[in-house]
Amino acid sequence: MSTLEFRQPIRKLEKRKGGYYYFEIDANVVNTFSKKRSTRLVCTLENSISYSCGLNHLGNGNFFIIVATKYIQGLKKDLGQEMSFKIEEDPNPLGVEIPEVLEVLLSQDERANSIFQELSDGKKRSLIYAIRPIKDIDKQVKTIIDFLGKEREKMR
Repeated sequence: MSTLEFRQPIRKLEKRKGGYYYFEIDANVVNTFSKKRSTRLVCTLENSISYSCGLNHLGNGNFFIIVATKYIQGLKKDLGQEMSFKIEEDPNPLGVEIPEVLEVLLSQDERANSIFQELSDGKKRSLIYAIRPIKDIDKQVKTIIDFLGKEREKMR
């Protein structure tokens, strides 16, 4: 898919809806994506900061992507100011790299791999985010096994 370019003011959701900074993406644009609203994207702000993101439903039929406060501050922008951004489908369907310890475990344990493959992409990302900050490999493996065990129970 090609890169789509936009220029919009920085918006912010109400506190009760998370208070996130965001850009709105029209539903017609979302419908051109291969996985529609489940598509993972790479967003590039002002041709300088790129990050992986997903689509969230805005409630008016359109969608939005979250922009981290640190990116807005780093670009010296404020709420309401216009910013240019580009979006394109992320070539990595998870939108995040699989850590080596997880890859090795999945290649060696057919049962764990089977459970992992049945998880939604969101659950797979949750597992990856859970093990990333853990430095000890044994603790990473334990976390993976515990996570997959709980997910297996939910599938029954």
